[in-house]
Amino acid sequence: MTVDATSDVYFDPYDVTINADPYPTFRRLREEAPLYYNQQRDFFALSRYEDVKRGIVDHGLYSSAKGAILELIRADFPIPSGVLIFEDPPIHDIHRKLLARMFTPRKIAVLEEKIRQYCADSLDPVVGSGKFDFVTDLGALMPMKTISALIGIPEGDQQAVRDYVTEQMKTEAGQPMKAAEEGLVSGEIFADYIDWRVDHPSDDIMTELLNVEFVDETGATRRLTRDELLIYLNVVAGAGNDTTTRLIGWAGKVLAEHPDQRRQLVDDPELIPRAVEELVRFEPPAPHVARYVTRDVEYYGRTVPQGAVMMMLIGAGNRDHRQFAPDGDEFDINREPRAHLGFSVGAHHCLGASLARLEGRVALEEILKRFPEWTVDLPNAVLSSTSTIRGWDCLPAFVP
Repeated sequence: MTVDATSDVYFDPYDVTINADPYPTFRRLREEAPLYYNQQRDFFALSRYEDVKRGIVDHGLYSSAKGAILELIRADFPIPSGVLIFEDPPIHDIHRKLLARMFTPRKIAVLEEKIRQYCADSLDPVVGSGKFDFVTDLGALMPMKTISALIGIPEGDQQAVRDYVTEQMKTEAGQPMKAAEEGLVSGEIFADYIDWRVDHPSDDIMTELLNVEFVDETGATRRLTRDELLIYLNVVAGAGNDTTTRLIGWAGKVLAEHPDQRRQLVDDPELIPRAVEELVRFEPPAPHVARYVTRDVEYYGRTVPQGAVMMMLIGAGNRDHRQFAPDGDEFDINREPRAHLGFSVGAHHCLGASLARLEGRVALEEILKRFPEWTVDLPNAVLSSTSTIRGWDCLPAFVP
């Protein structure tokens, strides 16, 4: 299908075949159609690193206020206050500051011991079994426990909450998100916890959000409303669970395919933080983000009209040889560090990036201690069907 005036390259975020390995398509987009238009889905896309970076940063031209996912922008329904990733400054900045104080370096650093114990609790029971699933045995468990501890979710309820927030991102293969038709989930699952915390405060995000005072966009000093609290908790729980789960899954697959680099990490664990950074660059769990175009803009001799949807292809930009020479499609933990887009940039830089880096580092340290060698059982691995977060629902491996 021809969708560009100068190239027959085709990209569709809902295409299951493309999603299984989008990088050949991304490479062609960068070189043949750096401004791409899909007529069937009616969206434009940028794929080169500098274009994607500038686009994400420029919130005046590319607005998040209608959503950051293609089908949500097209649905054009009101976005509830407090959904940070679907807001523009200055309202975004006001809401982000409330959460930023809860993700300070000090608060993240003190989680390391807990995260390491969560990893040990998940990994030790499978030692000696000859097999290990990077997602179901660890990736779906440790991030859930970590973010639940931060928020204040009781242990017995953590899996239900994880399943609830994960289900919001799920799609049928090849289909848009249900939220495009049904609206965003309000976070009502957290209501009982909020009621409990009113009378039983603790050292967690929920308690802090209940009590924090701030100056809102009208200049009024106030506390968060109940609805805002529910939305905040929903956003934090969702962001804290799914992406780190996918990161751990990709670590299993990519390091299996690069055994020499995996052995480097076993021999020199000091390289693990660089490996985590390279993994996020190489296989970003969130491979694209969409924006609403607020005014006409020109790229490569073509005009993108006001009101269009522009997809910023983070996964394509993260492999652009112009930024990651000589070959961005090569995984290399010894690569000279360069800024990537895996945690986004600008106003929407991932608030939990330091937590994700910590979880990724500790997870790899604990995995490699126990399993210095593994091979992935790809015939029995399952790639998630969602079009927005790319990763594995299960990734079984054989271990000595």
